[in-house]
Amino acid sequence: MALPAKKQFQFWGIFVLVSALLLWALGHVLLPFVLGGAIAYFLDPVADRLENSGLSRAAATALITLVGLLVFAVLVLAVVPTLIQQFIALVETLPEVVQQVRAFVAAKFPSMQQPDSVMHQTLQQLGAVLKERGGAFLQTALSSAMSVLNVVTLLVIAPVVAFYLLLDWDRMVAEVDGLLPRDHAPIIRRLASDIDKTLASFVRGMGTVCLILGTYYAVALMVVGLQFGLVVGSIAGLVTFIPYLGALIGGALAIGLALFQFWGDWLQVGLVGIIFAIGQVVEGNILTPKLVGKSVGLHPVWLLLALSVFGALFGFVGMLVAVPVAAAIGVLARFATGQYMSSKLYYGHSASQSEGAQDAE
Repeated sequence: MALPAKKQFQFWGIFVLVSALLLWALGHVLLPFVLGGAIAYFLDPVADRLENSGLSRAAATALITLVGLLVFAVLVLAVVPTLIQQFIALVETLPEVVQQVRAFVAAKFPSMQQPDSVMHQTLQQLGAVLKERGGAFLQTALSSAMSVLNVVTLLVIAPVVAFYLLLDWDRMVAEVDGLLPRDHAPIIRRLASDIDKTLASFVRGMGTVCLILGTYYAVALMVVGLQFGLVVGSIAGLVTFIPYLGALIGGALAIGLALFQFWGDWLQVGLVGIIFAIGQVVEGNILTPKLVGKSVGLHPVWLLLALSVFGALFGFVGMLVAVPVAAAIGVLARFATGQYMSSKLYYGHSASQSEGAQDAE
């Protein structure tokens, strides 16, 4: 005898609630495992292609791991030290940039510096708030980063988890499929396939786009001589997964720094702007259509909401799982909408009348 729908709903509701509570309580501990799972999911198509070319799953996983370790070593030795140095230099330079901006405003807009002006009072209040809260915020962020991103644990456990998950990925998927409730297995498989397509398009595609654009911005900005080009390019690449936000943040930061560094040399400032304009054209017309697709079912506003909510509830781990959960909720919402629009609840009395007319005929 099949389990009543009400009992099934209660069971799965309790399961979701317990999972959310565990994620909230064990978020710090789960971080290396979530990262390892994300890496394995990202690299699974590469392993499948290597298997199709004749390698065993173990050999394909070993080859991917070796290449990953080599890339990681190059990044640690060549890129990370420069990135850290530029970031520290940027933080140290910010007070001087602020002084230059204030001097520029005082010279060009003297009315804004009058004590009784609304703008002057607003800037004074903003500065007081930043001065009061900035140190506490920075200290909290650093302590949180040290507790959540335990570097040693992260660098040791996450790759090991990724290796074993990548090695057993297909077997684990088959075992999970065997645990599905038989009555609902076809629907669950279809929904899981839709979620996987959405995630594959967005996570793998946008991950590649972020990597390409981040590298392009960093290299191009360093070529034109911007002092903090690597940092700005990295920031722009990291937030590219939210449409237009990467170019907006990176472009504003880069042009602001270019104005400070190249004031009077408008050609250099223009080159910085052209770099981001080219990046947007390439992203919108080549990279995103080819690697992501025109529609993956994740609206930017929905994505921002998911990141904000899960980040607030579960911290950094919540931000990592926000995209998969948002994709799953989007697929389930579209499925529920389709079910509703094909039901009598949607058609109402007109559906009953049309059915009666058909029976009469």
